[in-house]
Amino acid sequence: MSHSKTFFITGCSSGFGNALVQKCLDAGDKVVATSRRPDDLRFVNVNERNYLAVGVDIGCSESIRAAFDRAIAAFGRVDVVINNAGVGLCGAFEELTDREIQSVMEINFMGVVRVTRAALHIMRSVNNPPGGLIQQITSIAGQCGMPAVSAYCASKWAVEGLTESITMEMKPEWNIKLTCIEPGGFRTEWAHKNMLFRHPKQILPAYSHLPAESIMKKMGEQQVGDPVKGAVAIHQLAHMHDPPLRCLLGSEAFEMMAAKLEQYAGTYCDFESIALAVDVDEPSTMIP
Repeated sequence: MSHSKTFFITGCSSGFGNALVQKCLDAGDKVVATSRRPDDLRFVNVNERNYLAVGVDIGCSESIRAAFDRAIAAFGRVDVVINNAGVGLCGAFEELTDREIQSVMEINFMGVVRVTRAALHIMRSVNNPPGGLIQQITSIAGQCGMPAVSAYCASKWAVEGLTESITMEMKPEWNIKLTCIEPGGFRTEWAHKNMLFRHPKQILPAYSHLPAESIMKKMGEQQVGDPVKGAVAIHQLAHMHDPPLRCLLGSEAFEMMAAKLEQYAGTYCDFESIALAVDVDEPSTMIP
């Protein structure tokens, strides 16, 4: 492992965020732990030289910038930013209101947009020498659609596309890397207190075959991922010289992605004749 790094982590009150903060501290790294209620955060092996708890509203760019300013004032640079904060919404798509879907996108996508934008500026223009890593905690739901969580899947797919595009905009000399980390089911609060459900009056009889709360309860009971082990893996990726653009976490995610890739290969090849028949008959001429 390389020298110690300074981490900036969102959503540290529970789950991956909480486990990540403790893993980084135990490994000798410095951590800026953010939360809506920073005074409630509790970790061991902390002191003013390795730990800073900061209140952040990821819906507010000014709040995010202020948090990064405090991080720079305390530690001089930020090496790794982990976008972990998020929320779930469970229900059949037709049952969800525009406002509910927008609220999920506001936290899971626009929150990542704001933090990532601020992080890129810090890593390019403030860090000396420049460089850093942004880890987006997406989900296997950012690669594979699932029933009853369409808004959540959409928000995570959006982060995946955003991140892949950003990597293509980076100059090599900036030394900025981005990684989408795609967990399967882990024993966190995601399927429990971090999941929003429909009011009974919103449930449509047509979707009686899709009992949202029962689906989440079953998912919660079948989660095989250990958040502490997941934190170890994420920390390992953060210390790699050349981290990947994407990395699955957990056997569930690996199995789902393998099935998705097989499905993709079959679908696209089966309809190759349709796909390739729509080009113009003559190659286009570039206009100088």
